[in-house]
Amino acid sequence: MKKFINSAETVIADALLGLAAAHAELKVDLQQKIITRAAGPRRGKVGLVSGGGSGHEPLHGGFVGTGMLDAAVPGEVFTSPVPDQIVAATTAVNGGAGVVYIVKNYTGDVMNFQIAAELAGDEDIQVETVLVNDDVAVKDSTWTAGRRGTGATVFVEKMAGALAERGAPLAEVAEVGRKVNAASRSFAVALTACTTPAAGKPGFDLPEDEMEVGVGIHGEPGRRREKVRNAKDIVATAMEAILADLPLTAGDSTIVMVNGLGGTPLIELYVLFGEVAATLRSKGIGIARNLVGNYITSLDMAGASITVCKADPRLIELWDAPVNTPGLRWGV
Repeated sequence: MKKFINSAETVIADALLGLAAAHAELKVDLQQKIITRAAGPRRGKVGLVSGGGSGHEPLHGGFVGTGMLDAAVPGEVFTSPVPDQIVAATTAVNGGAGVVYIVKNYTGDVMNFQIAAELAGDEDIQVETVLVNDDVAVKDSTWTAGRRGTGATVFVEKMAGALAERGAPLAEVAEVGRKVNAASRSFAVALTACTTPAAGKPGFDLPEDEMEVGVGIHGEPGRRREKVRNAKDIVATAMEAILADLPLTAGDSTIVMVNGLGGTPLIELYVLFGEVAATLRSKGIGIARNLVGNYITSLDMAGASITVCKADPRLIELWDAPVNTPGLRWGV
């Protein structure tokens, strides 16, 4: 294993130190492993908290800032944050208007955020939870009951974050988050397994001429294993799965993200995006906005995910709202 780390035991703490050094606009609590806005909570604003296992950067710490999250809680690599950690973040961002949890559908995350919501309620902090479950690759996996939460998390955090920034009430912010999730579908393909620092070796064996189709963001199995095909065919498989689950018709608008899983160069992601755009264009479906890059990764996995969100004018307007975070920045 070759990685730029000091030790497997300190990689999260060392990464948080680096994040703090790079972004003075963030406050990083190394003791409790919480990332918040340095300016602190704004009175009357709904707070947004998200988190999960580390290894998916820039999600979630890279999306803390104006127009997105108020706090992120990173667990150990591919391991959920603990309830006390989430409660501490909740308290830190509480501006008196309640807090929305944005939770990817993984069993550990769901359970720990649920416990945290109950504990926050004991502190008279009202919490609404938005569950993200956009991955159409598998109905159940080794990590979840139901569909996994993957790329749509970025969309939910961006659009719910924009609404919260404007001072919308708790129920409305949560409602928009759920609407974005319901309108979004994702599918991922992996060309290699990732290597966690603690394991020191790839999570599974994948022959040079094969790919894992419908993989998750922890290297968990997907739908099947196939021979590697060209980008056009891979996108056709992914889009067929997405469009079978998210009916779109000619004239619809979308927001599309082609996301790298950590080990795929941008040139290949643009090849994939070109194929996605051609597929949607052939059906008369428009792409109103897009992201191409690394936004929710799986450590060093070579692979990519495609996320499509059916977007109405309100969602596009929320997408366009100013955002200023380490991972997304525009309009500021």
